[in-house]
Amino acid sequence: MLAELKELWRFRELLFSMVERELRIRYKNSFLGFFWSLLNPLFTVLVLTVVFKNFIGVTTPNLSAYILAAYLPFLFFQMAVLDSSQSILANVQLIKKIYFPREILPLAQVAANFVHLLLALLVFFVYLAVIYFRDPTIPTIQATSLYLPIILVINLALAVGLGLIVSALNAFYEDVKHIMTVLMYLLFFLCPIMYFSENVMAHSAARNDGGMLYVLYHLNPVAMLCTAYRKVLVAPQPVQLGDTTLPALPLEWGLLGVTAVVSAVALVLGYAVFNRLKWRFVERP
Repeated sequence: MLAELKELWRFRELLFSMVERELRIRYKNSFLGFFWSLLNPLFTVLVLTVVFKNFIGVTTPNLSAYILAAYLPFLFFQMAVLDSSQSILANVQLIKKIYFPREILPLAQVAANFVHLLLALLVFFVYLAVIYFRDPTIPTIQATSLYLPIILVINLALAVGLGLIVSALNAFYEDVKHIMTVLMYLLFFLCPIMYFSENVMAHSAARNDGGMLYVLYHLNPVAMLCTAYRKVLVAPQPVQLGDTTLPALPLEWGLLGVTAVVSAVALVLGYAVFNRLKWRFVERP
């Protein structure tokens, strides 16, 4: 694996060029450019906020920021994995003609989506600043945002690891991309995006299971990452559900550590699986 990493480093300029090409192609002849990537999450958050506040009775202040803080990283993970799944299959003819480290193809897809996430987070911070200046009583940016790079690294490792695996498998079994599409749809509901981790803890307490459901829920690395983004980006506050108030919970660093280990294992495993299969890509008809 060390030899493959050295080879990848030697071709790093090709990786940068492919990431730049991917970004240019995505917004070629587009008037709004990058902001098209924000329209989907912004409209989704707008609809969810209106529905939750008016029909479900969630009165938590700054609800839109809480939803957006978890939805943006989830969207990155979803798009990075799904785009990676097609990367090898879409470039089979190129692979047969030119030698280069094959892992550059899925890595370019993940990296391009990661750039989008970073840009989206910058816009998100501007959004929080606007909210604060309009009403300083609403909790927005907090000092824990300094932990954001740690969470970004963990998230990136998980996306790269899974992206390498699905891109290699999809080169031989095209059902993989369809399976991943369904799994990502289901994963959206298994992560605290439309609701809060406090809701999970309240349900766990109602079951009187000593918080076991809460722990099991956050063993899902994507769910834990969504919670972590929300906890470090937006100041914690009680969740208001009609007349019910759920106390704000701190970030569980122990569970985040488990997610970091899982992400590291996924990265190493994904690279190992990819390197094992990449020499068979040229056999694709």
